[in-house]
This record gives sequence, structure tokens and C-alpha cells, in this order.
Amino acid sequence: MIKRILISFSVMLVALFFAQMASAKKSGLAFIRDAEIEHTLRSYASPLFIVAGLNPEDVSIHLINNRVINAFVAGGQRMFFFTGLLERVETPGQLKGVIAHETGHIAGSHQSRTQEALKNATTKSILGYILGAAAVFAGGGKAGAAVVSGSQAVAQRSFLKYSRQQESAADQASMRYLNETNNSGRGMLKFLEILGQTEQLSYGKVDPYWRSHPISQDRIAALRNQVDKSAYRDVLDTPEEIHALKQIQAKLYGFTRSLAKTLKKYPHSDQSAEGRYARAIAYFKHPDIEKAEIEIENLLTEFPDNPFYYELKGQMLFENGDPHAAVTPLEIAASYLPYEPLILTLYGTVLLNTGYPEDDAKAIEVLRTSTRYDPGRSGTWNQLAIAYSRRGDTGNLALATSERFLILRQGKKAIFHAKRAQQNLRTGSPGYLRADDIISLASRLLKKN
Repeated sequence: MIKRILISFSVMLVALFFAQMASAKKSGLAFIRDAEIEHTLRSYASPLFIVAGLNPEDVSIHLINNRVINAFVAGGQRMFFFTGLLERVETPGQLKGVIAHETGHIAGSHQSRTQEALKNATTKSILGYILGAAAVFAGGGKAGAAVVSGSQAVAQRSFLKYSRQQESAADQASMRYLNETNNSGRGMLKFLEILGQTEQLSYGKVDPYWRSHPISQDRIAALRNQVDKSAYRDVLDTPEEIHALKQIQAKLYGFTRSLAKTLKKYPHSDQSAEGRYARAIAYFKHPDIEKAEIEIENLLTEFPDNPFYYELKGQMLFENGDPHAAVTPLEIAASYLPYEPLILTLYGTVLLNTGYPEDDAKAIEVLRTSTRYDPGRSGTWNQLAIAYSRRGDTGNLALATSERFLILRQGKKAIFHAKRAQQNLRTGSPGYLRADDIISLASRLLKKN
């Protein structure tokens, strides 16, 4: 569940979190994580990745909380989406078209030499550079001035931009991927037509998608020709796909806009699922927990199998000081999505806050599962360390702490706690050997610095 956006929140609430760097704060850009949005994007993207010859597990998806309409790939198989694009698309087909197109850039090795140099870097280590590049595009150069200047700004303009030849190749590849997954290309065509109707937005700035993805009438015409020839041109989005897109758009709106704006877009007369969802989130954020609970309970009555509604209910209860009541809805959410690390981390965190010793053991089980599916989240390791501390498990406490510091790139602390872990773990055990790995990785990190 998305955490409160642009307001204070507890670091323990991790169903969605913001990883903000100094540059992000200056440029107004922030990276977010959300189980439902990522789940929806992957449901659209995985079939496209497979036919493109990519392993879906090797392609990481990142969300940038900004109303810019753009998407790009960077640093290898890393795909980035601005929330503005997710809100702007009108159909799942349009979003699939964007994903297919970006997949074409990855499969076609269209990334610049600057990006290739970052291919083996960690995502965290390239966030600042990406944010600077994104700011240059988002603000026509002005926003990026807070992050970069001079020759670096020029380099960052080329960081996201593709040639017309690369755009054409990505279009052809995307049509092939859409055809091979029995999807229509009309969505992609329609989205380009929407953006291509005018090169200028109402406030006089060039649309960022134009900056990084050159659009021409020739390109649109060529794509239209391919779409018209496709045997799948008339295939429609499924009701489930349409529902999922409307849900994430309502979620983004509810979390990023004021209550007044949300109620204007989704008035009480709107009894659609997305309308009730947006209002539940907006009331929760306001906060008006009673009205939020009415909306979410209404949704759960009609859609008792939606794990993300249970996730929202659990977060609402937890943030409002009732971890005991939050356990059951989060347990249900985790039962539907047992491999979703963001939900598992929130569930484990709530278990640690009930005050019941027996819940600490369950929290360890849940949090360990979360780290298996997403080992790169320092917050999860921190919660796991807390759980081990309560159980008096000094060895695993130190090991979890060393994992956390390794992710934070604090090599000396990672080594200190890894050695402490080895002092308390059986020699040759999996934990002992993992501590060896951490010492080695942290030592290399220190040499680089």
C-alpha cells in the first residue's frame, strides 16, 4: 500500500516507501514502491519480457513520483516509470504499448555509453544521476539546474534520449512483442497520437516524452501501418486489466492530491470501485479514519478476494494505533500474495508491534520470507534485527544488521556486525558463510571508496 506521500510517516511503515536523495528533494522527484502498482505493471510486462528474450526476474521496475509523462530504461535492465505517465494513459493497451516500446530499447541495446558504464552499478548508486537526467527533461533544464550544470547537463540530456532510428526499431520490436502475446498495438498508436497532436503543452514547454522519445508523423504513420496489418488489432483489454489500471490510477490520485481534489474527481455519487478506493485513501490521508473505514469495508464486502484492499485496511489500522486489529487483514493479504515482499514486510512490522512475544516468532518467519524475495531493502533487515533482538538471537541479530549496513553501503559497519555474527553462529553454517560473503563484499566496497 502506498504510504503517505509528501507528509511525515514512520520509517517502519514500508508497504510503500520513498527513497529520497538530496538531489531528489531539490528536483521534486522521489522514488516510490507500491505492491499493487508493481504487481499490475508486472502482470502487463512479464509476457512482453518473455517474448523479447528477457527473464522477467532480471528486469527491475522503478516508480518515480512525479507528474511528468515519461518512461525510460537505464543502467541495464532497469525500467523507470513516472507516475504522471501511469495517470495519463487511458487504457491498459496504451500502458502495454509503452512497456513493449521500452522493452524494445532494452532488447535492442539502445542505451547510451553513459548508461552502459552504469550497467554493473547498483540501482541506488545511479539514482542521483537518473534523477538529474529526469529533472533536465521534466523542467526543460531549469529543474535540473539544482542537480546538474554545464557539460554534465548536456550528458544527461543524451542519457535518456534516443535517436529516431532507435525509436523506429523499438516501435517495430514492440509490435512484434504485442503480436506474439496476442495484444493489439492500437493502444500504443493511440498514446503516441495523443502526445503527438501538438509538440507544445498548454504552458509552453515541450512534453518530456518528446524530449526523450522523438515523435514524428512518419513514425506514427509507420506504426499505424503495422497496427492495421496485425491480426490482433481488434483485441480488447480484458475487464480485469481495465479494473487493475483504474485501481492504481485512483490510488495515485488519492495519495498525491488533497482531499478536496480527490472528492471533486471522485465524488460520493461515484460508486465505482475506483471511486470508493480513491476516497478511502484520501480520507485515510486527511485523516478521517471513520470515513476511510466505511469506504474500505464497502469495497471488501463487494470484493472479498482483493488483497490490496486488505493491505490498505491493515495499514490504516496500524497507522492509527491499532496493530492488533491490523494483523488479520494483513494476514489475509499475505495469504493471497505469499510472495509479495512489500506486503510481507508491512505484515511482519505490524506483528512486531502487537506486544505479544508469540508474534515475534511469526514476524521472523514473515520477514525472512520477504528478504528472500527482495533482499535489497534495508528496512526489512532492520525489522528482522529487531525481531532477533527480542528473541535473544545475537548471531542472527548481528547478521541482519550487517545485511542492512551493506545495503546502505556502510562497509565498516557491515564488516563489524558480520564478524560479530560469526562469533555467535556455528562455523560453516549458512549464516556464518553469508557473513563471510558480506565481509568480502564490504571490503571491496571500501576499496572502491
